Amino acid sequence: MGLELYLDLLSQPCRALYIFARSNSIPFEFKHVELMKGQHRTEEFRKVNVLMKVPALRDGSFTLAESIAILLYLARKFKTPDHWYPSDLQKKARVDEYLSWQHVNIRGKGSKLFLTKVLLPLLTGQPLPPEKLEGVTEELNVVLKQFEEKFLQDKPFIAGSEISLADLVALVELMQPVGAGYDLFEERPKLAEWRRRVEEAVGKQLFQEAHEGILNIKTLTADKIAPELLEHFKHQLLKQASQN
Repeated sequence: MGLELYLDLLSQPCRALYIFARSNSIPFEFKHVELMKGQHRTEEFRKVNVLMKVPALRDGSFTLAESIAILLYLARKFKTPDHWYPSDLQKKARVDEYLSWQHVNIRGKGSKLFLTKVLLPLLTGQPLPPEKLEGVTEELNVVLKQFEEKFLQDKPFIAGSEISLADLVALVELMQPVGAGYDLFEERPKLAEWRRRVEEAVGKQLFQEAHEGILNIKTLTADKIAPELLEHFKHQLLKQASQN
C-alpha cells in the first residue's frame, strides 16, 4: 500500500498538503473525503483518523493527523528541497515561529470571516447584519497588519529569499476569505506581490487547480450539506455570533 492522503480541497490545510505534494512530485493516492457530505464522520474514516478531521495520512500501517505534522513528515521522508523547511537554525526558527502563531491568528480570523459571510446566511436564511461583518473583517485586518509587519517585513518570503512551508500555509489560509468575496490583497500591494511570488514558486496552474472549489463556494446551497452537519454548523455559528 502506497502513501494515501485524505483530503477535501475546500479545507485550507488540505490544499497546503495537496500543493506541497504535487509541486514536489511526491507520489500519493488522493482519497477524497467530502466534508459537506459528512464523510469525515463515518466509521470508515475513523479508522484512519479517530479525530474525524481532514487532512489525514496513511503510509502503509502508519497513520498521521494534523496538517503541520503531515507536511513535516513528507518533507523529511521525501527529502524535499531545503528551502521548504530549512536546515539553517534561524531560518527554520522563522518557519516554526509563523506555524506556531498562525493557528489562532491568520487561520482563526480568516476562517471566522469565511464562516460568517458564507455559511451563516446560508444556514439561517437571514442576511448578515453589516455591523457583524464589519467586526469580523476588522479582526482579520488586525492580524493581516501583524503578518505584514512581523513576518513578511521587506523580505520576498517569510524565512528569507525562498519559499518555505510557512508561506504555503499562510497563503492557502488567506484564500479562504477571498473565496468568501473579501479580496484582502486588493489594497495591500506588499501582500499581493508576496502572493504572486508564492504562486509562481509552486506553479500558478497547480495553485489555481487547488483553489477552484473554494473560489466557487458561493454556489453552495443548503441541500448540498448533510442534514446532521447543517444542525452542527448552525449551532456552532449561532453560538459564535452570540459571543460577539
